[in-house]
Amino acid sequence: MRRVLIVGASRGLGLGLAAQFLSRGWDVTATVRRPSPALDELAVGHSLRIEIGVDIDDDSAVADLRARLAEAPDFDIVFVVAGVATQAGTPAALLPRDVVGSVFQTNAVSPIRFAEAFHRRVAPGGLIVLMTSKLGSVSLNRGGGWSSYRASKAALNTLARSFAGQHKGADWGVILMHPGWVRTDLGGRRATLDVETSARGMVNVLERQLGQRGCAYLDYAGETVPW
Repeated sequence: MRRVLIVGASRGLGLGLAAQFLSRGWDVTATVRRPSPALDELAVGHSLRIEIGVDIDDDSAVADLRARLAEAPDFDIVFVVAGVATQAGTPAALLPRDVVGSVFQTNAVSPIRFAEAFHRRVAPGGLIVLMTSKLGSVSLNRGGGWSSYRASKAALNTLARSFAGQHKGADWGVILMHPGWVRTDLGGRRATLDVETSARGMVNVLERQLGQRGCAYLDYAGETVPW
C-alpha cells in the first residue's frame, strides 16, 4: 500500500487531496491544527490517520509529529498544502511589516523547514510536494496584484530549488504544484475549478511523477509552469 502524508488537510484542497488518495487505495496520514469534522467523516471506513495540533510555523509541533510517526512506514509522498493569503489584495509596501513577515514564514520558510524535518521519511522513489501557485512565477507576473502572496510563493519556489540542490543525491524528487484557480476560501467563488477536479488532477500527476528526481514546477494537468 502506498502512503501519503498531507500537511494541512482540514478543508479545501487538503481535504480534497485526502479524499482522492483514499479513493485510490492509498494509506493517508493527514495533519490539522484543529479538529476537522469533515476529515473525521472522511475517515469512516478508510485508512486515514489524523494528527491534530500540527502548525507548520511551530517547530516544536513539527518535531512532535515526527516523533509520533517515528514507527510508521516511510511515505511515498509528503505533501505540504498549508498556506495563507493574508490581506493579499493590499500591496506589500502598504502592509504592516509583521503581516508580510508572517505570510513569508508560512508560505515559504515553514514548508521548507518541514521538508527538511521529514526528508528522511520519504521512501525511495517518493516525492516531497509543496503547494505553490502560478502566481509565484516571476516571468508570468504582469499584473502585479497579490504582491505579498506572489512574492512568498516565488520565494518558496526558489527555496525548493535550493533544497533539491542541497539534496541532489537523494532518491526522491521535489514537486512544486500549482493547483489551478480553485473555488476555495483562498481562490474565491469566481474561480474556474472545483476542488475535486483540481485534486484529481494533482493526484494523477503525482502518481505519474513517482520515481522522478530533481525539482519540477507543474500544474494540476501536468504542464510545466514557467519560473
